[in-house]
Amino acid sequence: MRDDRSVYTKRIDHLRRIAEIDHVLILNGTNIRYLTGFSGGEGALLITPDQVHLLVDGRYTTQASQETTDLKIIEFQNKADAISSLLHNEKVDFVGFEESFITLGEYQKLKDALSGVALKPMSVRLDWLRAVKDAAEITEIKNAIRIAENTLTDLKNLIKPGIRETEIAVELDYQMRRAGAERISFDTIVATGPNTALPHATPGNRRVEAGDFVLIDYGAVFNGYHSDQTRMFCVGTPSDRQQEVYQAVLDAHDRAIAAIREGVTCKEIDGIARSFLEEKGLGKYFSHGTGHGVGLEVHEAPTLSRAKDDKLQSGMVVTVEPGVYFPEVWGIRIEDMVLVGKDGCEMLTAMPNGLVEL
Repeated sequence: MRDDRSVYTKRIDHLRRIAEIDHVLILNGTNIRYLTGFSGGEGALLITPDQVHLLVDGRYTTQASQETTDLKIIEFQNKADAISSLLHNEKVDFVGFEESFITLGEYQKLKDALSGVALKPMSVRLDWLRAVKDAAEITEIKNAIRIAENTLTDLKNLIKPGIRETEIAVELDYQMRRAGAERISFDTIVATGPNTALPHATPGNRRVEAGDFVLIDYGAVFNGYHSDQTRMFCVGTPSDRQQEVYQAVLDAHDRAIAAIREGVTCKEIDGIARSFLEEKGLGKYFSHGTGHGVGLEVHEAPTLSRAKDDKLQSGMVVTVEPGVYFPEVWGIRIEDMVLVGKDGCEMLTAMPNGLVEL
């Protein structure tokens, strides 16, 4: 919970300005947390010109009062009915809502309950509401990174022939929690040998063998904020080809990071990494985007891909993670987190990203 509660008032005022709608209904839990500090698992936020209403069920009433200030907490038994009652008291014709964060079933329940009040999709891109981080958010992200990096540094000697992928993943998750993480950012990826060629591999019972590449993609959450990082290890001495491809991926990674600054488009950054790997004859083996935003969610705006014309802004936190994957042979991904600035970027992850021989 933040000491400076005024940040939430500023965020809500910002939403009011960009939404250009007097009455706004927020149902996405991450956006509710960003706007109020409430971290419970169920609720709704109704923003009117004069008041902010946080609607929660009885499980979260006390938590809401502890985590928030300067808003009205309303306990509900039926969320749609409670929203309807508030809006009818406001005598409004329509309310803006997040069309991207609601199921068809939830939409129909609201529509039925809000007889006479239209649901109006908001034209503003709420996925960008959280894209630029303030100083306190950046501090929390750095705390999450330090927990994750210190844990992997301490555990890397666990990686040796005979240990299973699942054993490494479980121990890493456990030790991050012991070190202060409130949870892990996502299901930890530990892939070995040919499984490293699967970008989103699931840890299994495969045992590490001599000569294996080991890919670990993982992160910690601290006070709601995520980290996301990938490191590579080789059990023994890598082959010349492995070293050659690793260096190519690292060069693509470094070139993309060197180009990151305010005003550069997401597709330009992706293109820098992708075109370099294409020059090396590896382009067809790079099967995903170059990076993404990280904050209260591990994947949020912006997205560094060839399909995105969005411009980077100072204060955004993004990953840079080019990869090369040879099916059923091995793969390589190097991922770091950076903070976008006006004239460049700050590397947030500090763990060395060279290929580590074990």
